[in-house]
Amino acid sequence: MNISSIVVQTLPKYVEQVVQDLKDCEVCDYHMHDEKGRVIITIEGNGVSEELEKLRVVEAIAHVIAADMQMAYSEDELDEHIEVINNRDAVPKILNEADVDVDRVIYNGDMKKREDMVAFAKEFDAAKEREE
Repeated sequence: MNISSIVVQTLPKYVEQVVQDLKDCEVCDYHMHDEKGRVIITIEGNGVSEELEKLRVVEAIAHVIAADMQMAYSEDELDEHIEVINNRDAVPKILNEADVDVDRVIYNGDMKKREDMVAFAKEFDAAKEREE
């Protein structure tokens, strides 16, 4: 199951009409809007293709200027990451080596201060391969 949040943009004079059309279209869940014409919705799908089909329905609604995905959640992806975390040792194997070369230790640091999240995500995805 995938869930994505979408920001829909319309002109302020059409926001009430677009909100009602979104509520009536049955492909999304309406959450909120503002006076500037921004509307927050979510869509769900069994995969990316189903989500994209629903996004196209939203984009086709009269007076919608843009509908852009902002955040996406994939249950399968999360399950895979949780499995990797659960199957890992609490202490990485490298730290149990008596003569470990400190240059081989990778410190991931404080996630709130981490600038290169893409590199971290790749490192996280590769964790399962390194552990094997």
